[in-house]
Amino acid sequence: MRYLWAAGSHRGRARANNEDRIHPETSGAGPHLVAAVADGMGGHAAGEVAAQIAIDTAVAADADVEHRVRLANAAVFEASVGAPDRAGMGTTLTMGVFDEGGLLQLGHVGDSRAYLLRNGSLEQITRDHSLVNEYIEAGRIRPEDAATHPQRSILTRALGLDPDVDVDVVDVALKAGDRVLFCSDGLSSMVDDATIADLLAAGTPDDAVWALIEAANRAGGLDNVSVVVVDVGP
Repeated sequence: MRYLWAAGSHRGRARANNEDRIHPETSGAGPHLVAAVADGMGGHAAGEVAAQIAIDTAVAADADVEHRVRLANAAVFEASVGAPDRAGMGTTLTMGVFDEGGLLQLGHVGDSRAYLLRNGSLEQITRDHSLVNEYIEAGRIRPEDAATHPQRSILTRALGLDPDVDVDVVDVALKAGDRVLFCSDGLSSMVDDATIADLLAAGTPDDAVWALIEAANRAGGLDNVSVVVVDVGP
């Protein structure tokens, strides 16, 4: 199979800097791809440092996707040790390795997301590691209440906080005509899934990337927003 992709990131309308990092950073095409979104957290510039370390480490590693994410976790953790200005820094990481046979291997920690758009139907293929999502799964709150819940920003799992981390791994058998979306929660917290599906389905990957980013900003742009869109071809 062959892939066509585009990517974009914006600081949003409320943040002074952008702590998200993405890979790749430009459009492209080919039979292989590593795609990733990381949403950093921490004081000063520590969040963007954590996100960049995670992306660089995971993309460069010659390993399966779970080990790539574990290496990224260790690198972020080690970078914070003995550095007071980086104490407690961390990041989400949602990454996918696309091979020429059409297999997508996902590695995921945090509340950035991967979605699959197939035949007009949108499916979230990662699980948010957040307190609010645990409440939803336990039936304590409704999904529609998540966006305004006072604890919506609390993660239950992130890279860099401990020497080791549990990694969700998902394998997806892709089909020609599929479109895959990776995004930070700056998109998913501002734009509902129905709107994401409509915007994701329209135009080229580049068209979809910027339509989604613009939608998040129109909705308030309360966070950095990052998007990678990948088309699956024969």
